[in-house]
Amino acid sequence: MGKGGEQGGDSGEPAAQIRFYTWEEIQKHNLRTDKWLVIERKVYNVTKWAKRHPGGQRVISHCAGEDATDAFQAFHINPTLVQKFLKPLLIGELAPGEPSQDRDKNSQLVEDFRTLRKTAEDMNLFQASPLFFSCYLGHIIVMEVLAWLMISYFGTGWITTLILACILTTSQAQAGWLQHDFGHLSVFKKSSWNHIVHKFVIGHLKGASANWWNHRHFQHHAKPNIFQKDPDVNMLHIFVLGDTQPVEYGKKKLKYLPYNHQHEYFFLIFPPLLIPVYFQIQIISTMIKRRFWADLAWAISYYLRYFITYIPFYGVLGSLCLLTFVRKQAWNKDDSRFLESHWFVWVTQMNHIPMEIDSEKHRDWLSSQMAATCNIEQSFFNDWFTGHLNFQIEHHLFPTMPRHNFWKVKPLVKSLCAKYGVHYEEKPLGKAFVDIVGSLKKSGDLWLDAYLHK
Repeated sequence: MGKGGEQGGDSGEPAAQIRFYTWEEIQKHNLRTDKWLVIERKVYNVTKWAKRHPGGQRVISHCAGEDATDAFQAFHINPTLVQKFLKPLLIGELAPGEPSQDRDKNSQLVEDFRTLRKTAEDMNLFQASPLFFSCYLGHIIVMEVLAWLMISYFGTGWITTLILACILTTSQAQAGWLQHDFGHLSVFKKSSWNHIVHKFVIGHLKGASANWWNHRHFQHHAKPNIFQKDPDVNMLHIFVLGDTQPVEYGKKKLKYLPYNHQHEYFFLIFPPLLIPVYFQIQIISTMIKRRFWADLAWAISYYLRYFITYIPFYGVLGSLCLLTFVRKQAWNKDDSRFLESHWFVWVTQMNHIPMEIDSEKHRDWLSSQMAATCNIEQSFFNDWFTGHLNFQIEHHLFPTMPRHNFWKVKPLVKSLCAKYGVHYEEKPLGKAFVDIVGSLKKSGDLWLDAYLHK
C-alpha cells in the first residue's frame, strides 16, 4: 500500500492524497465487518454502507475483496446516478503496477466482454418495447377477467372449476415472469418506475414481497450456483448438489436423507412441498421482521381481491380450497404456487441444477455465469412458457436487458465464447427436464460411494 498524487475536490477544499492498494491488501477485506471492493480500478470501503444497499447487503458482501466492475454494470441501469452514492466511500485506487482484474483472471477476455456489452448498448438492446410489456400485462389481465366471466356464466361445476384453475395457474405463472422483468429494472429507464410497478405486479397480482425477492434473487445472479452465496442452492440438507458437496457429505457420514434416492423423492418434495412450506414462512416472516409494510399491504390487497371475487361463487371454504390448489405458495427465484410450483420448479431448475455447482472459484463475470447456466432451444412456445428464461445465459450476463432482445445478443455471446473456448450449452426443453433428475441421481450416487467407501 502506498500513496500517490493529489485528488481534487469540487468544494475548493485542499485536495486529498490518493492512496494506492495492491490486490493482496484488498483481498483481506472480505469479512462481514470489513468489506472493500473495486470498481473500474477504484477502491471502495462499503462496510457501513452495505446495510443500506437497496439490493440487500448480502449481494454486495459477496463481491467483497474482488473486482466488482462487471457486477456493478450488470445490476444498475444508470451507473452514473449510482456513482454519487459511491463517491463518499472511495478510499483509493489500485496501485499503478496492479492488474485491473484480481486473481490472474484473463484480462483480455474481460475486456472483450465489456466491449460486447458496449456493442449491445450501441445496438439499443437495453431499450424495452412498451408494446411488448403492455401486451404481456394485458394478456394476464384478460385471463383473470376470463376466469371470472366463466364462472359467472357457467357456474361452479367440477369441469368449470378445473378449467378455472388452469386459467388462474397460467395467469399466475405469467405474472411471475412479468414481475421478474420489473424486478430486474428491464422495462422502464428509471429505476423508480420499475420498483413501483414491480410492487404492483408481485404484490397485487401475486401476493408477494418485492423486497424479499430482490434481496434473494440478486444474490443468485451475482454468484450463481456458488455454495454459501447463492441461496437457490441452499437445500437445507434435503438434497446434495453438484460433484463436490455429495462427496463431502459422504466422507463426513452425513445422512439426513437417503440421498441416493433423491432423484426419486424429488417429485414428492421439491415441486409440491419443499418450496411451498419453506418460502411461504420465509416471505411472511421477512415482511414482518424487516418491516416491509408497503410490501405487506400490496400482498394483502391480492388476497382481498381474490376473496371478494370468488367467495360469492364458492363461499369461504370453497374459495380457500381453490386458493390452496392454484395458489399454494411455492416461492423459488421467481415466485410460484401449487400447480404453478411444478411449472416454476421445472423451468427455474432446468437451467442451473444440471450445471456446475461448487464453492467460490473467483472467476470472471462471463466464465462464472457460463459455468452455472445453460439455454433451452428457442421457439414461440418455449419463449412464452419459460418467460424467455430459455435464454438463461443471456439473461445472466445482462440481467437488465429486456427479454425480447435476448435473441439479438445471443450470436455475439456465442461468438465470444467460441473465441475463448468457453462452453455454451443449449438443449431441447424435454432434455432439460430429464437432466434435472439425471443430475440429482449422479450427485446421489457420488454421495453413496463416498459414504460407503471413503
